Amino acid sequence: MSAAGDLYRLQQLDIELQRTQRTIDEVARQLSGNKALAAAESQWASHKTLLGEASKRQKDAEWDLEDLQARSKNLNNKLYGGAVKNPKELVNLKYEADILAKKTKGKEDELLELMGQAEELEAKVEAISIVLQRMRQEWQQEQQVLSTRKTEAEAELARLSGMRQELAQQISAESRNLYEQMKSTKGQAVARVEQGRCQGCHITLPTSQWQRARSGELVQCSSCSRILYVE
Repeated sequence: MSAAGDLYRLQQLDIELQRTQRTIDEVARQLSGNKALAAAESQWASHKTLLGEASKRQKDAEWDLEDLQARSKNLNNKLYGGAVKNPKELVNLKYEADILAKKTKGKEDELLELMGQAEELEAKVEAISIVLQRMRQEWQQEQQVLSTRKTEAEAELARLSGMRQELAQQISAESRNLYEQMKSTKGQAVARVEQGRCQGCHITLPTSQWQRARSGELVQCSSCSRILYVE
């Protein structure tokens, strides 16, 4: 094969190497984390915290209610037990008992509301937990697929790298240097010639130029300077 042909093959290998490396980078990025799963875990943790706070408020309200009920019971025993005979003291006891009864009723209403909030949060935590479990299972399966894909891509990268190294050794240093120089400035170092036109810049070439390239000479396009390759 001509020097231009070898450089064209080298370019094709470089394109495949770049594509394979992009695949590896993308898979590595995907393996680094699952944003949807992280968001669900954060939501679950947030609701779990809210549930803990609601449960504590409920427990505090239950203790307050028990205290009020105990105090009410004690006052009622004094009020109706017959031990207190003084009318004025009985009036005061009745007043205190009425106040405690109102506080007790208010605390009962508060407790019912807190219980409702806790039940609602508990239901949300349970629902998120179910979704989270499914997402974790799916992520585990996806990780396995991604890991396999990454391993395969890395093996392909090693294979292509070996092929490139072997081919590069068959090309003269002068030709390789020209290739690398054009690659760094043009991106695509070698351009095919089809129907007398350079496929790098799409300019029609002088007949003598593409014929020289066809004969095996290392010729650069007079317009874009890319190395010309004619099959």
